[in-house]
Amino acid sequence: MATKPRAISSFICNKCAGNLTPSPKYTPTLQHPRGENELEGSEAKALFSVAGMADSTCAVPVEKAIKGLPGIHEAVVDVLNNRAQVLYYPSLVNEERIQETIDKVGFQATLIQEDTREKSTQVCKIRISGMTCTSCSSTIESALRAISGVQNAQVALATEKAEVHYNPKFVSYSQLLQVIEETGFEGTLISSGDNINKIELKVDGVNSDHSLIMIEKSLQVLPGVQEVETCPELSKVSISYEPDMAGPRTFISVIESTGSGYFKATIYPREGEETGRQQEIKQYYKFFVWSLVFTIPVFLTSMVFMYIPGIKMVLDTKLVNMMTVGMMLRWELSTPVQFIIGRRFYTGAYKALRHGSANMDVLIALGTNSAYFYSVYSVLRAAYSKDFKGTDFFETSSMLISFILLGKYLEVLAKGKTSEAIAKLMDLAPETAVLLTLDDEGNVISEQEIDSRLIQKNDVIKITPGAKVASDGYVLWGESHVNESMITGEARPVSKRKGDTLIGGTVNENGVLRIKATRVGSDSALSQIVQLVESAQMAKAPVQKFADHISKYFVPLVIMLSFSTWLAWFLAGRFHSYPKSWIPSSMSSFELALQFGISVMVIACPCALGLATPTAVMVGTGVGASQGVLIKGGQALESAHKVNCIIFDKTGTLTVGKPVVVDTQLLKNMELREFYVLIAAIEANSEHPLAKAIVTYAKKFVEDKENPAWPEAQDFISITGNGVKAIVQNKEIIVGNKSLMLDQEIAIPASAEDILAQAEGMAQTGILVSIDREVAGVLAISDPLKPGAQEVISILKSMKIKSIVVTGDNWGTANAIAKEVGIETVIAEAKPEDKAKKVREFQDAGYTVAMVGDGINDSPALVAADVGMAIGAGTDIAIEAADIVLMKSNLEDVITAIDLSRKTFSRIRLNYIWALGYNMLGIPIAAGVMFPFTGFRLPPWIAGAVMAASSVSVVCSSLLLKYYKRPHKLNNLDLHGIQIE
Repeated sequence: MATKPRAISSFICNKCAGNLTPSPKYTPTLQHPRGENELEGSEAKALFSVAGMADSTCAVPVEKAIKGLPGIHEAVVDVLNNRAQVLYYPSLVNEERIQETIDKVGFQATLIQEDTREKSTQVCKIRISGMTCTSCSSTIESALRAISGVQNAQVALATEKAEVHYNPKFVSYSQLLQVIEETGFEGTLISSGDNINKIELKVDGVNSDHSLIMIEKSLQVLPGVQEVETCPELSKVSISYEPDMAGPRTFISVIESTGSGYFKATIYPREGEETGRQQEIKQYYKFFVWSLVFTIPVFLTSMVFMYIPGIKMVLDTKLVNMMTVGMMLRWELSTPVQFIIGRRFYTGAYKALRHGSANMDVLIALGTNSAYFYSVYSVLRAAYSKDFKGTDFFETSSMLISFILLGKYLEVLAKGKTSEAIAKLMDLAPETAVLLTLDDEGNVISEQEIDSRLIQKNDVIKITPGAKVASDGYVLWGESHVNESMITGEARPVSKRKGDTLIGGTVNENGVLRIKATRVGSDSALSQIVQLVESAQMAKAPVQKFADHISKYFVPLVIMLSFSTWLAWFLAGRFHSYPKSWIPSSMSSFELALQFGISVMVIACPCALGLATPTAVMVGTGVGASQGVLIKGGQALESAHKVNCIIFDKTGTLTVGKPVVVDTQLLKNMELREFYVLIAAIEANSEHPLAKAIVTYAKKFVEDKENPAWPEAQDFISITGNGVKAIVQNKEIIVGNKSLMLDQEIAIPASAEDILAQAEGMAQTGILVSIDREVAGVLAISDPLKPGAQEVISILKSMKIKSIVVTGDNWGTANAIAKEVGIETVIAEAKPEDKAKKVREFQDAGYTVAMVGDGINDSPALVAADVGMAIGAGTDIAIEAADIVLMKSNLEDVITAIDLSRKTFSRIRLNYIWALGYNMLGIPIAAGVMFPFTGFRLPPWIAGAVMAASSVSVVCSSLLLKYYKRPHKLNNLDLHGIQIE
């Protein structure tokens, strides 16, 4: 293997780092004021650590002081992480002056250098084979976490995967694999970083190490290539690269040119989790069938043929002393089952014991060995004795192993179905794509069908009617309707025309489209959804700690109970404490005690406990993903089922989020066109939805509506939560709310107050415009309620969930919206930090709070809430602040998320009740508590069959979640989400 030297930045993994330390979500970076770059130079960003901030009230003076400096574009203070991010123009202010300003306010500021800001955490995902119960996963987890440089490690039994967060400065992923192997399990690397694509190519024509070295060196010098690995045995080359800088077709071209046409490179056949799962299923099936080949004859000779006189006579024929043909035959047939087919149980037990733990394999190995070696003892003693009448239990060990293998086969089969949601998502990606080559004028020169994995960024792809969209991108040419239900859950086909975005994996219904690929490989929306669901299935719910804690003591306790059971029955028999009639005619008191002890050992099942939570989480998160509700793991599920209070942001959550100007009242003698040109010039520099609405409306008054040329805005300042201010055509323009005007000491005439009150009474937002410190006009902007919002709030009330609306808008508009939708509690004129403060207040009052917002302006509140829900995310599903991402803009999905969480957690509870109840009832029955009263006892092979069935039943119980239906009340609503692109 050869690797290209790379900087620490190449290891950055945003998703991973976000999981380790919650990072603030800053407001979107504003555009440069027009013309400012030419005057003041390029914009710079500085990040400061600010010590001494106790709560959100401390952020206000810091932010105000920074914004008071000249040349400050934007400043955001994050109290949670004690940081301040500042966008500034270096020609007017420097980092030292900003730092001094923060110090003067009374806090200690430290500039965070660029190199220390780089995320030094990388994530790798590893597939692990050989785990049988939570004891195995806990052993691997502990071993990984003990490695220097590993910051966190999670091992999921149900998915058979590990996710490790580590610092590549101190440890490599190859060392992680080595530790897993030393622990006694087999690890296979799935991915070594979330921001890096990986492609595997098959290279024909390589016949020497020199050829491989040539290929490696040729690839390593390409920009964007991070790592090159070769496998000579398979003629395989694996390349990790940044999709923005390189692509697979480039690699193929370089490889083939390196060999002067002698090398031929093609993309390697698709392999993945499904292949590994199928191999495991086939392996267990093969072992089970082979075990039956030997076990059935053993069973027949010991249980059936003994009642057929002719055959019984043959089997009872003595070979040496009291050793019979039947004994010898059963010994020979059971030995391959015990030591060849059952070898995996010995291996698993040895590996567990070597690392100081005990798992299911230990119980199976002890139980089957007890039966087998006592049987061997009986046979050998019979061979050397003329009067010994012992009994062998070869059928016990053979049938135990056979039934356990059957159980494992069914368990793996069922577990495969729990991850069907991911498999279905991955199957959405088309196998092939039609690549277009265009000339300089945009005319098609050629068409070529390629593997969809060979698509590179900026490729032009042709999408025919009925075909799947091969890549994320935007429409260059054509019009059509696209079915996006399989990705977003949006029921109705979405109209697409030039400039509109497309999601890979969706289906083009009519019309031919030419699209430009923008996000490919692991960067695509489909890949990100798959990664999010996989990570969710990896994350443990807090309730899982219960099973993990029990698993530490379960197996040792069962071994003690098994030994105690044998000892109690043995001593009772030895001292004649029970009637001889209790002992079966073919057994001695010792053998009866041994059967009870073995039954206790093999009926106990830690697997059922270990699978109770993760299998339910896997199915629940998969079902959510299929409905456009992405739940980020067991923690989110567990918290969501407790939610009894939901705080809704107003704009874009309760309302459509597409505000429009509905009225304009001029208070100054001027033309409407002049008025709007002035305010559009300043609002064009803002990304706020209200600013966009004003600019869109202003385009009506200019000739070039596509690319309007607004006047230059100088000294642009954005006052967070209030408005904007700048100089346009030598006039001071201030656009914002009433609070901004009062802060700027601008008098508001009574006529403007009346217009504001009237707008607020109609649930509209009133915006004041000041020109040269005189109110010149009032705008009324309306953002209508989403369809069915009232019904959703009503359903939440029936679910005993309190609803609250919080907004930065004025009280009049907020109250009007709340009254219309049916919400009683209103919080208005709240800044982002105020929203987070309100969340904590309701938590202190005893509520489990969910915050529903857009994931941008209300990120502090999403982080502070017990459950943060980002609604209307569209393809932007990697919102770090959110615990649950709702891809559509439908409010009904809030109910779906809560209801699905409740149903999933109820299933987890049911699984635990079954798993605990099974062990609590099964172990005493196997120990013989019913035998004195009913004569009923559980033979070891039946106990083993029951044990195998218990874990299968837990998995099947979780699989019932696949039939989840959202609350029937939602079916009566006609809600059509507004897809946010």
